[in-house]
Amino acid sequence: MSYSPTKSPCSNAHVPEDHQTIPINRENLHEKIHGSYLSNQIPVEIVSEEEMALLEAALSLAAATRPSSLSPSSSRFSVLCSQLGRNSKRAVTNLAGPSSVCDVEDSGRLVSPNKKCKVPETFLNRFRRKKGLYVTDITATEWCEKQMEFILLFGKPESTPAMKAGSTRHAKLEQEVVKKVEVHVESLEDIWALKFMNFIICANQLLFEGLTREVPVVGLVQGVWMVGVIDELRMPVAGEDRNLMLVDTKTRVRPRLPTEPQGRNGRLQLMCYKYLWDNLASEKFPADQFFEYFSLDSGYILSDEVKRLMVHSDFTAETLGDIVGYFSNFCSVLPCAQDQLLLRYELQEDDSLIGEDEFPYDDNWLKAQIQSSLEFWQGEREARFPPPKEHWKCRYCQFASLCPSQTDAYSHMSSK
Repeated sequence: MSYSPTKSPCSNAHVPEDHQTIPINRENLHEKIHGSYLSNQIPVEIVSEEEMALLEAALSLAAATRPSSLSPSSSRFSVLCSQLGRNSKRAVTNLAGPSSVCDVEDSGRLVSPNKKCKVPETFLNRFRRKKGLYVTDITATEWCEKQMEFILLFGKPESTPAMKAGSTRHAKLEQEVVKKVEVHVESLEDIWALKFMNFIICANQLLFEGLTREVPVVGLVQGVWMVGVIDELRMPVAGEDRNLMLVDTKTRVRPRLPTEPQGRNGRLQLMCYKYLWDNLASEKFPADQFFEYFSLDSGYILSDEVKRLMVHSDFTAETLGDIVGYFSNFCSVLPCAQDQLLLRYELQEDDSLIGEDEFPYDDNWLKAQIQSSLEFWQGEREARFPPPKEHWKCRYCQFASLCPSQTDAYSHMSSK
């Protein structure tokens, strides 16, 4: 049995919209990107930190100067307007650039010389603050960093029928081994308590039944908090060979195995899950860092309904700190996953098996991939495009008409 939170209608406590009526053991728990999707009807202009500073300076100058001095001949005002015009033509990529952007001290000292430079907010801080990176954030940037940038800035495109079919299949697989129960929650602490309780229930099911699905995991990866949901865990319940295996099921529209880039992306996802699982099983959970990063109160008294569920599941927990203590102790007795991982590919039409990809865990490759992704998320460099041999991905991208890589390609073709 696993628990899914819904907001209590009689509670005055505020639960962010991100966390309402979303299954607790799904990876999209916090995954709502606040932003508007670029449409054909409504033009959207992106204003960077530097442009905003120039606007503020121009307004300050207008307020502090006599009306007669605000004519187009005003040198300072003209400089600001021309600079703003040039900046407005910059590519979206510059929004995630690593360089510091000063206010306008360099443009005539229009503001206090003691004012510090502003550093552009990274995508990690802007979109994943107090949430952590999702494993799918890592795989999405491995697929195409520029597409991930567009998604963050403009919002997710609507799910395709293939994506919806994949989600439906995962829900069906979960229902085969787990019964879901909806729970009214009153706080983020309640939500996290249910996540930890779901992990314990799933891990307990694995130890006694040899199979569990939709296992929520959380951990520190290269100094960054990461969250995810493991699709499936298998472990023989008898015999000497009790190696734990991670499995992920992918659905396909056509009865053929994926291309190498698609397979590589799936392998990266499973390796991330193994890394998170093994960290929980082999290292002490950094509870204090967890509470601090996610801004959670370890002493928060859980809601009555959550506490009743705790008692029903044989937990005597009053606070979030209590359930985290149970979680940490339980993790210490779990085995690490074996190095062999399994990807299964099913046909969406009838759920028949197309084929399987069993492959070894590669720690060095995984860490290199995560490090490369973090460079993008932490603003150390601009978003990269896929290599030329993988530009076929652009044909399936809903942001292709906005992408500089496609604009450059069209310009090159028209110049011939």
